Amino acid sequence: MIGQEPGVAAEAGAPAEWPIPAHEWKRVSSKYAVADLVTNLILVVVVIAVGVVVQVVADEPSPWALAGIGALALILVVNAVLAFRRVKAIGYVLRDDDLLFRRGILFERVIAVPYGRLQLVDVTRGPLLRALGLATLKFVTASAATGVNLPGLPMAEAEALRDRLVELAETRRSGL
Repeated sequence: MIGQEPGVAAEAGAPAEWPIPAHEWKRVSSKYAVADLVTNLILVVVVIAVGVVVQVVADEPSPWALAGIGALALILVVNAVLAFRRVKAIGYVLRDDDLLFRRGILFERVIAVPYGRLQLVDVTRGPLLRALGLATLKFVTASAATGVNLPGLPMAEAEALRDRLVELAETRRSGL
């Protein structure tokens, strides 16, 4: 199994603990699921409203257009239902030399951002996150492919993590 020493078998029914044991991952606030859910539901309402307007304005309503709008609305509703599970899958770990970040349910993405490569650590808050007392931490590195956003952190935790990461980045600059 990935993340295990060769020749060591996993216990039956035990989840894989790759790349770090599960108890070390720090999770984002569960309140972020509410923000994700509200955003998705607003998108569903907009898609349905556009569909209704298109059908009312059209001379002859098209059953294909209705089916397409219905399918899109259904996909967005399923996406909204998965909001709580999607938020539960977001986590991060501060390791000795880097920040490890993961997200995703079906397709898990794990990103390691070396402290010495951090160029900017930004705290952003939209109106919905601000109302929930949350913030998003954005990391900018020398690589365009490593744009990492850590959403749903309580504001105090986001500011403390930003300050800690800036401190670590300043002490570990690597060729920038």
